Order: sequence, then C-alpha cells, then structure tokens
Amino acid sequence: MAVQFPIEPALARGAAALPVGPEWAYEQKYDGFRAIVFVAGEELRLQSRGGKDLRRYFPELRFPAGEYVLDGEIVIDAPGGGEAFGALQQRIHPAASRIERLAGESPASFIAFDLLSRDGVELLDRPFSERRAALESIEGLRRAELVLDAADAEGWLQHTEGVIAKRLDAPYAPGKRTAMVKVKRQRTIDCVVIGYRPGKTPGSVGSLILGLYATDGTLRTVGHSSAFTAAEKRALRERLAQYETGERGSGEPSRWSAGRELEWVELRPELVVEVTYDHSSDGRIRHGTTVLRWREDKPPRDCRFEQLD
Repeated sequence: MAVQFPIEPALARGAAALPVGPEWAYEQKYDGFRAIVFVAGEELRLQSRGGKDLRRYFPELRFPAGEYVLDGEIVIDAPGGGEAFGALQQRIHPAASRIERLAGESPASFIAFDLLSRDGVELLDRPFSERRAALESIEGLRRAELVLDAADAEGWLQHTEGVIAKRLDAPYAPGKRTAMVKVKRQRTIDCVVIGYRPGKTPGSVGSLILGLYATDGTLRTVGHSSAFTAAEKRALRERLAQYETGERGSGEPSRWSAGRELEWVELRPELVVEVTYDHSSDGRIRHGTTVLRWREDKPPRDCRFEQLD
C-alpha cells in the first residue's frame, strides 16, 4: 500500500557533535521548507511539515514521471551560495500573480533525501540504506549528497547550516526523533545592545535588542537574546537603567510575530555583547541568540554587518 497524504515527517534530535560509527551516514542540513512530495502520474501534492498543501506556492517545481513519495527540502539557491530563506518566505502569499512573478525571478527546487513509497509499495519499514538506494534509482531528481565518514561531513559544519546524521539500519519513523541527529553550525558575533523588552515580571528584562553598524554608519536591529534566568532578568534591569534614553523602539513587523508586543526600551549604544547564533538571512539573525559575555573591551562601532555570514 502506498503512503497516504498527509504523513508526519521523521524528525531529528539535536546534538552537540556528530555521532560516529559504521551505522551512520551524513547529509548537509539545508535552510528551506521541509516537504513530503506525492507524485502519482499527473497529480502532485507538496505537504508541509504541518500537513498543509504547498503546491500553489511553488508552481515551478517539476518531478520525474512515476508513482512515488519523497521526503526532502524546498529551497531557493542564493547567488553567493547557500540558501535564500527570506526569498522562500515571500512565497507564502495569497496573491497568485505575486507567486508566479517570484517563481520566475527566483525559482525554487526540491532536494530529495528519502523515498517513502514507490509504485504503490510502502518503504517505511525498510532500513534507510535500502530506501536511499531506491531513491538513487529515480533519474532526474536533485538529491542531497550522502557521505559515510563523519570527517567528510565536518566541512558542512563550517560553511552550511549544519549536518543531519542518519542511521543506515533504521526504518522511517513518522513524527519521531529516533533515527536522525542534527548538529547545527554554531557561530558567534559581537553586537551592540540597543534596547530591551521588559519582562513579564515587573522590574525585569525579557530580551535584549541587538544591533550592528551598516557601511553607511547607521545602527540597525539584527536580532534579540532572551535566554536568561529569572535572577539575570532582574539584575539586567538594574544594569541597563543608566543607559536608557527615554525613547522607545519598535521591531519590524513580521508574519511570524503577529500579535506580539514589539515595542522596546531604547538604550544608548554603549554596551557590547558576544552572542552565539546558528543562522542569519537578509541581514537578520533568524533565531534567538545566547549571550556568552559582555565585551567591555570592544568599541560598539566595531560591531559591523560584515560579521554576519
């Protein structure tokens, strides 16, 4: 019996280092939209991780003829290498005319990394090594590169989003984190603390607002850091009070932050922190950061956009 729409994708658990051993294989981690592809003759469905059909947002995607179900990632290749996640986000739009225009300007592609069903035969219980071999037999697909030695995957940890390690002997596990491990690339950056959002508890800080200087000398918001203990949040409020300007700043509107309070208390740009982050796109740090240390030794003006890579 073929795999039916929708199906939960198999998930990966996070780790600090790559697992090593003959039972493991490794793939690059891509910065795109996870998707399950259902191909049946002329019929095509693109299922998101949450079970929604993405087909209307990516009309340019084409797949070899046949009957099969793929697991993989929808990406838009960036001109300088890597993936343009910001361009991918712009596709989730109600206007078909806009989607069609963007599909022509920045076409998406699908990177396949697993085969769940073929010609009506479900492959979920087969080990990954067999599913991958079957995937290799479908001509015309863009496939994720697979390596069997952890040393060959180390370069991805330095120059891409990270690495996904997969057990060669494991069946496909929908919705579970039993067969895959993800190791994200971790980077550090020095940022100017340009403000803070008050915490839910009175007299506390909820998050720091981080900025970098652009080439024209303007200080621009790039992200935030909120991984603080309750005691640290109270101590931060006292520490930052002397730097308050009396003004308020506002976060940029986003479809992902609708309904959230974006106003923050502005600070004089005199404090610098070193933070860790795992990804940036379109001049913004995508996820929250973690503060490593305060940099009293670094001038704020030395915190520039060139640090983001």
